Amino acid sequence: MELKGPLIRTGHPPHSVAKRKDGFASSRIPFKVALFVFIFILSFHLPGFPPGVKYLLFETEDREQTIKEILGVLERHETGLANVTKEELAEVIYEEATRYNYDPKFILALIAIESSFHNWSVSEQGAKGLMQIMPYVAESIAQELGIEWSGDRTLFNPFLNIRMGIHYLSRLILDFDDVGVALAAYNYGPTYIKGLIERRQRIPASYYNRILTVYQGL
Repeated sequence: MELKGPLIRTGHPPHSVAKRKDGFASSRIPFKVALFVFIFILSFHLPGFPPGVKYLLFETEDREQTIKEILGVLERHETGLANVTKEELAEVIYEEATRYNYDPKFILALIAIESSFHNWSVSEQGAKGLMQIMPYVAESIAQELGIEWSGDRTLFNPFLNIRMGIHYLSRLILDFDDVGVALAAYNYGPTYIKGLIERRQRIPASYYNRILTVYQGL
């Protein structure tokens, strides 16, 4: 599918790996409640799910209803994409988010902060697409995922951009073992954040807080 559209510059800090861009009524418990409690407790012990990150764990809901809600968010924004593409994109966001056990609406919050849902967004430092990935980072991720790399054509493919962006986020969460720090690394670059950690300096929290605010609104 050939995707074309105008490029716009985004106002958020650029992405970079090397430098800043920064009594009881009953003893019976309903099954869904018991399942949620089980997942919540388990999340504190599974590798890849840092303590306290329960909002990333996705409790199974009606697939079609969730996709409809995702599409509703996309339709309220100027994405630069055709309606049929937005319908397919809503499904991809759902499938890729739940593949990693993330709440799709958390991914929507990340996209909202990164690109305001505009597929053709470009940051001052060259991060591109819905999830604002730097080309050299995207090329490495594409190789990991077995995606054919074609530069901008790959980055501005919304389906591939979502796949790469969510995979990159999951990798950062595993590396830093903390979602807040991983999100800071997504924004400022992992090398910069690792430097702060090594120097025992404060990790910027503004980006993390902005995403949480949008997520809670969704």
